[in-house]
Amino acid sequence: MAARPKSKSAGTIRIGIGGWTFEPWRGVFYPKDLSQKRELEYASGKLSSIEINGTYYSTFKPPSWIKWREETPKDFVFAVKASRFCTNRKELGGAGESVTRFINQGLHELGDKLGPINWQFMGTKKFDPADFEAFLKLLPKEVNKVPLRHAMEVRNASFKSDAFYDLCRKYNAAIVYAHDADFPEIEESTADFTYARLMQSQEDVATGYKPKELDGWAKKAKDWAKTGDTFVYFISGAKVRNPAAAQALIERVA
Repeated sequence: MAARPKSKSAGTIRIGIGGWTFEPWRGVFYPKDLSQKRELEYASGKLSSIEINGTYYSTFKPPSWIKWREETPKDFVFAVKASRFCTNRKELGGAGESVTRFINQGLHELGDKLGPINWQFMGTKKFDPADFEAFLKLLPKEVNKVPLRHAMEVRNASFKSDAFYDLCRKYNAAIVYAHDADFPEIEESTADFTYARLMQSQEDVATGYKPKELDGWAKKAKDWAKTGDTFVYFISGAKVRNPAAAQALIERVA
């Protein structure tokens, strides 16, 4: 089982990938003879967190959430990507019904394995202070007595604004740090946790990122952890290399 990297200071560092079902991982990350039904069990033994991506497109019944909880180690944590029906809309303040439907589908069944929720916005969505605050007001602090943490993944340069940072601090919402050539790179501490998505892994590098780059990410993760729990996911880029990148970073921060 993978070591669970912990900061010596305030927060725990959790590192993983987006999803656990990807055919090219078979024979690269997953053993060729591993049953597909055991992929989550295997991945959660090698990583310390996974971002559930399927929830962006679909809803799942409580038995699915229970199954995910039971198939993973005691100290494993999931992040959950929020439904696109909540964020891909002209007026965010009108997302109340969609937010309620998403939150109440069974997330609480993960219990203490429920990590942050990633609310991802399209690149065409610009910052509107009043409407964005109306959206933040819709986000509950708990569901069935399970605490909720919220992270905002914005993809428009208009969000590089002190007004946006202040709003997120007001509602203890993290701003997702995105390492991607096409999205704004915002590194602002606005909540009691940090959420990062690293999206520039390279297929011709066995570990996705070069060793010196991974050393840099390890240092950054440890710095983030000084102010609270830290979640780092290798997403997109050369997806086939992301499990190796996550494992290499886990080794560096353990």
